[in-house]
Amino acid sequence: MLSPKYKRNINRIIPIAIIWLFFGIIYSLLEKGILADLDAFPATNTPYNFKNSLLVTSLSSFITGILIGTLEVLYLNRFFNKQNFLIKIFIKTFTYLVLICLFLFAVSAISNSFLQDLPVYDPLVLKSVEYFLIDFAFWSVVLYIGAIVIISLFVLEVSDSLGSGVLTNFISGKYHRPIQEERIFMFLDMKSSTTIAENLGHVEYFKLLKRYYASMSDAIISYSGEVYQYVGDEIVISWTLKKGIKNNNCVACFYAIKEQFRKKAKKFERDFGLIPGFKAAIHYGNVTTGEIGDVKKEILFTGDVLNTTARIQSLCNDYNADLLLSEKLLSKLKLSDDYNITPIGETELKGKDTKVSLYSIDENLV
Repeated sequence: MLSPKYKRNINRIIPIAIIWLFFGIIYSLLEKGILADLDAFPATNTPYNFKNSLLVTSLSSFITGILIGTLEVLYLNRFFNKQNFLIKIFIKTFTYLVLICLFLFAVSAISNSFLQDLPVYDPLVLKSVEYFLIDFAFWSVVLYIGAIVIISLFVLEVSDSLGSGVLTNFISGKYHRPIQEERIFMFLDMKSSTTIAENLGHVEYFKLLKRYYASMSDAIISYSGEVYQYVGDEIVISWTLKKGIKNNNCVACFYAIKEQFRKKAKKFERDFGLIPGFKAAIHYGNVTTGEIGDVKKEILFTGDVLNTTARIQSLCNDYNADLLLSEKLLSKLKLSDDYNITPIGETELKGKDTKVSLYSIDENLV
C-alpha cells in the first residue's frame, strides 16, 4: 500500500502528464491541419504519417509530462519555496527549456550520426545539428513547449495554493451541488498566542506563524489530513470519516505534529526565543459540503460539528489537556496502549443544550 505522501505526490504528477498529453494531441492535430494531404514535410522532405505522428507525439508528451512533474514535485519545487510566484515560474520555465533543448540537441546529434553513419563529432553531423537548431520550426516547437511548461507550473502552483484536491474538486464539479458527508475535524490552536504576539511584534509574529504552520505540513500530509482553514493562530484540519479513523490518522497526526516541533525546538528557540505549544480538539459529524461565493469561490463545510469542535477546543485549558476527543469519535477509533485515555465525563458546551462526553488523550511515552 502506498503511503498518503506518495499518493499525494502521484496525484500532483498525473495532472501535469495529462496536460502534456492534451497539448501533444493538439500539436499533432495542428500539424495535420497545416500539412493537409501532404505525405512529407516540405522543408526536409521527411515522410509524414498522421497516425504515427499522433501516436509518437502523444506518447512522448505524456512521458515528458511525467518526467517534468516528477522533477518538479519531488526535487525542484523545494528550492524555490521562498521565491514569489512570477520569479518561480520564470526561473523554472527557463530551467526546463534549457534541459529540453539540451535533450533535443543530444537526440539530434545521435540520430544524425546514426543516419549518416558518422561519429557524433564529425563536422557533417555537427552541421546537420546546427541546421536543426537554427531552423524556425525548432524554435517554434521550443516556444510551444515553453507555453506548456508555464501552464503546467501555473496549475501546480494554483493547486498547492488552494490545497490538496481542491482544484480537482472545482474542475470535476464534485461540490457544485451541495452534498452531505461525514467528516472529522481537528481545531488546533497555538497556546498563549496573544502574549507571544505582543512580545514579538506583528512582523516577527507573522514570521513565526509561517514557520509554525510549515512545520505541520509533513505530518498533515503523512496522515491524510486536509487543511480546511487558517484562522489567525488556529488551523482547522479535516478528514473524511474513512480516512480519519484509518490507522487512527486523526489522533496520530496530532502527535506527529508534536514530534516535528520537538525536532525543530532549537531552531524556534534560536530564531524566536520560544518554542510554540498548541492544544487541539477532534470531533466528527455530518456536514454539508459545497462551493460558495461569486467574487471568490471556495469549498465550504457547514454543520454543527464545526461549532462543537471549536467549543471542545476552548475547554483544553480548563482541563489542562493538550488534546480532547469526543466520545462519539473515540468510539470509532481503535486506540492502542500507545495512548493514555482519561475520561472527563459529560460536559456542557457554551451555547449548546446537549452535553458532550469528552476524553483527554496523551501519548504513553513509557
